[in-house]
Amino acid sequence: MPKLQSFEFWQSTLKEARYVVAPMVDQSELAWRLLSRRHGAQLCYTPMLHAQVFVRDSNYRRENLYSEACPEDRPLIAQFCANDPEVFVEAALLAQDYCDAIDLNLGCPQMIAKRGHYGAFLQEEWTLLEKMITLANEKLSVPITCKIRVFSDIEKTVQYAKMLEKAGCQLLTVHGRTKEQKGALTGVASWEHIKAVRRAVSIPVFANGNIQHLSDVHHCMEETGVQGVMSAEGNLHNPALFEGRSPPVWEMAEEYLDVVQQYPCSLSYVRAHLFKLWHHTLQIYKDLREELAKVRTLQGMAELNRQLKQRCQEEMAQQEASEKDYGGLPFPHWICQPYIRPIPKEPGTENRQPSMAQVKVVCVKRALEDSDGASEFLSKNKQKKKARNPYKNFSMDQKPKYIKCEQCGNPKGTKCVFNLCRGCCKKAAFKATADCPGESCLPLYLTSSVQVNPFMLSALCIVSFTLQYGTTSWAN
Repeated sequence: MPKLQSFEFWQSTLKEARYVVAPMVDQSELAWRLLSRRHGAQLCYTPMLHAQVFVRDSNYRRENLYSEACPEDRPLIAQFCANDPEVFVEAALLAQDYCDAIDLNLGCPQMIAKRGHYGAFLQEEWTLLEKMITLANEKLSVPITCKIRVFSDIEKTVQYAKMLEKAGCQLLTVHGRTKEQKGALTGVASWEHIKAVRRAVSIPVFANGNIQHLSDVHHCMEETGVQGVMSAEGNLHNPALFEGRSPPVWEMAEEYLDVVQQYPCSLSYVRAHLFKLWHHTLQIYKDLREELAKVRTLQGMAELNRQLKQRCQEEMAQQEASEKDYGGLPFPHWICQPYIRPIPKEPGTENRQPSMAQVKVVCVKRALEDSDGASEFLSKNKQKKKARNPYKNFSMDQKPKYIKCEQCGNPKGTKCVFNLCRGCCKKAAFKATADCPGESCLPLYLTSSVQVNPFMLSALCIVSFTLQYGTTSWAN
């Protein structure tokens, strides 16, 4: 059967999905996807998968995709991060039988993506991206899709989208923020960019950004003309968002824990979801926040949910007889509702890189944190260390200075005869068929898990040297 393309793929395979749950690392696992589908989501993505790890590690494949195969979890798109065409295609071929499409992540703006050279940090490498998508489109039996972030310039964003479409992308998700818009500089997503892309391409487009309620979904579709809308944080705080409901937080938590009983996942995933669901309530009941951080079983989490429910219901009964005060929130804290990110201090900086003044302020602040031992300038982690050891000093000036390894830049061993760190010293000892007394690095073929008499090892070294260089080398 020929592979469906573009709108045929969206209409037939994806069932004209309009409400989409975004791919979220450690957050869009099977249990959460099934919960979201129960409450209106029509299409889900897997968490981002690392293509290289997926290819080489069978356990990774099983734990993150194969074991989660479920008839109720379709349609499903598997997302990969990659920067090598061959590796990306190899990973996609291993995954294509367990999903309905393969998505290339070109939208992750985090530092880990910068270090790994993937996500939004590939958006300037159009030749590489074109090769990756073209090859995948030729080799795969399922369509290839992409999730991108925009450039500051609308026209460049449009050209970027057209290039991806020409290479073989069959569906495009456009996050209306630039890769610089994250953390304190997140700001508002630009629907103008999304609208321009939708008008320029002839493939289905999903929008991502500024989605907190079902009304935002409808407003975005009307304003941009996209085929569907994707939600990430809005979905995490209210999995019933696409259903148009705002249920009590304990109701969603109880249902999620029931799903996890049937489809187990890492306890860290469950804890992270409960922190999101209970975000506003835990600002009131801070002792429950501490308990949630320490609990180690699903039963313990269910008990915490019961306690939270009881406290909230008691508060509801008291509020009925008094004035309603939501503390600045649109709903009481026990109702599922989005977390509103603070707007950046400088207005009008959406879709632009931070100014030099902002960069300088950040740099100065970091310098103060690192060089000043005063607790008010220390991070929370350093303040905890200071509490355990009041005499600990975090001043960079008083830290010992280390000579760098000649090969990798790490601190070199103080007694290494090769002027290298321990890792590089081992390699040098192997190549030179010699040992380093300072680092205690012996030739690799002489080391083992068996304890050996040091005099015997010295004799082995002499024999090894003699066999390789002859007895005349000793005189030299």
